[in-house]
Amino acid sequence: MEKFLETEILLVEDNKNDAEMAMRAFKKNNLTNKIYVVEDGEQALNFLYAEGIFADRKNSQNPKIILLDLQLPKINGLQVLEKIKSDPEKQVIPVIVLTSSKEEKDITESYKLGVNSYIVKPVEFDKFVDAVRGLGFYWLLLNQPPLID
Repeated sequence: MEKFLETEILLVEDNKNDAEMAMRAFKKNNLTNKIYVVEDGEQALNFLYAEGIFADRKNSQNPKIILLDLQLPKINGLQVLEKIKSDPEKQVIPVIVLTSSKEEKDITESYKLGVNSYIVKPVEFDKFVDAVRGLGFYWLLLNQPPLID
């Protein structure tokens, strides 16, 4: 259970290559200690609500940020985003969509549902590392989240 208490970043990514690239980018930017990766929308919600295989996790221990792909099996990213942002206890968690979709409908719908940022995944690793550095610096160091009881 200790690994869940320390989670700062929840990475929701079904593509193993993209997840591996993200983890390499986090490592290169010294952001690897407190990341938990899930592979689909159902796992993401189970993690956040301490259900299923994550039942031993404390429901109140929210990650500092969620990096969310949209194209996910079981429950898609927009449905996950809608659930998070409609829940008073979870809606304060910054959610950053990190996806390959440049579709205007996905961007618009994400913002309508309350996403904090929408980033199209850079294909080149160096650009991806730069994007992760910026995410980590802003969301983990500069951003001041509200205190939740």
